[in-house]
Amino acid sequence: MKSLQAFLILTLLSLSGCFSAQRQQSAEVAQTESARLSPADATHEQLEGFQKVSLNEADQSQSIAEAMNRKILRNADFQLEVQDPTIAQRQITSMAESLGGFVVTSESKQRNVGDRAKQELDVSLVLRVPAMQFNSALEQIRATANRVITEKTTGQDVTEEFIDLEARIKTQKALELQFLEIMKQASKVADALEVQRQIAEVRTEIEKLEGRKRFLENRASLSTITVSLQIPAAIAVNTSGFRRNIKEAISESVSIASGIVLFLIRFVIVMVPILILVILPGGLLARYLFRRAQRWNPVREFESTSAPTGQG
Repeated sequence: MKSLQAFLILTLLSLSGCFSAQRQQSAEVAQTESARLSPADATHEQLEGFQKVSLNEADQSQSIAEAMNRKILRNADFQLEVQDPTIAQRQITSMAESLGGFVVTSESKQRNVGDRAKQELDVSLVLRVPAMQFNSALEQIRATANRVITEKTTGQDVTEEFIDLEARIKTQKALELQFLEIMKQASKVADALEVQRQIAEVRTEIEKLEGRKRFLENRASLSTITVSLQIPAAIAVNTSGFRRNIKEAISESVSIASGIVLFLIRFVIVMVPILILVILPGGLLARYLFRRAQRWNPVREFESTSAPTGQG
């Protein structure tokens, strides 16, 4: 294990030495290029102007390159009013496919309104379109709507995270190569198993970082647009007047009277079986018991039973 630790330390030192030598070599090349580009017979003003123009062009080209390489996650959310949600759904789907995108999810739902017999259709779409066609897709989606109820666009710059992931992946791959070299020189089984465990951990970390990198690349290359489609809301018109109020009062009174008549009919229908099967037999039984109670007199029975005994 001590030999392995010493080899690791020597490897890290050699890597740092290579990095410093590469940096020094790049600085020497830059000095050589600057000396080659500045002729001896050029005046001070010409050199100064040349340097200013070169620096401006370099800064401009660098800014353009950075803007092109930036990783930005763009999202949009729409809520639209359309005359026919089904037709608008087909138009938006064909638009996304023509721009090189696709529909992730498409959902249609019937919604009840005030009248139970009438239903309205609501459609929800989730689109993925190329990031370069994001603005064009937004314009075409707006064109399909009668009115845009809500619109929300967001963007998240993940360039720094993306660069950090690339650097960490390079570091982990270099570490993996070092462990593989150590694995070749391991003479003991315990050392080999320890190095193999370290290689497995490094490989797991590399796969996790690469997965996150692929996710950011996919989200940055394809923007997400969510669209909700619905028909225009019905406008309530107030047509109240004296005649209309009279008609409504008459119709309400007729409905109340019909409700009372129906209640009486139902009451009679329900009470007739109860009257025949429960109340009438119960009344007859109570009448029979009442008459029998009246006929039965304890005093008279006592006198009738005690009279023969007194005569004897």
